Amino acid sequence: MASVRSLIGLAFFAAIGILMLLLGCALYDNWYPMFILIFYALSPVPCLIARHFSDDLEPSESPLWDLCIFLTTGIVVSAFGLPSVLADREIIEITSCILIMGGNAVVFLTILAYFILFTGEDQFSFATWI
Repeated sequence: MASVRSLIGLAFFAAIGILMLLLGCALYDNWYPMFILIFYALSPVPCLIARHFSDDLEPSESPLWDLCIFLTTGIVVSAFGLPSVLADREIIEITSCILIMGGNAVVFLTILAYFILFTGEDQFSFATWI
């Protein structure tokens, strides 16, 4: 089980990512990129649903896990695509897009780290590589 120190570290990095998103919006006075918060909330949902319905199956044996990974990937790519499209259509500035993309990277890596640290089973075991 992960310690309180790792939980505090994850909260710190999530706050840094959200701060980068807020700076990308506030510095350029354009709040359309705040819709990315919806993608932040939706990204863990497919994995939580798959974990609920396939407790007894291995992740490699279940087509539900494949669907979960596919949907999660679509959500994450959409979160990176929205600022790109907004910058391409000149709705937001390019520097705002760069700040938002950096914030996206930090937040999604934090969500990934949370799932790796706080799951009961180790899906990404490095012991099988040796």
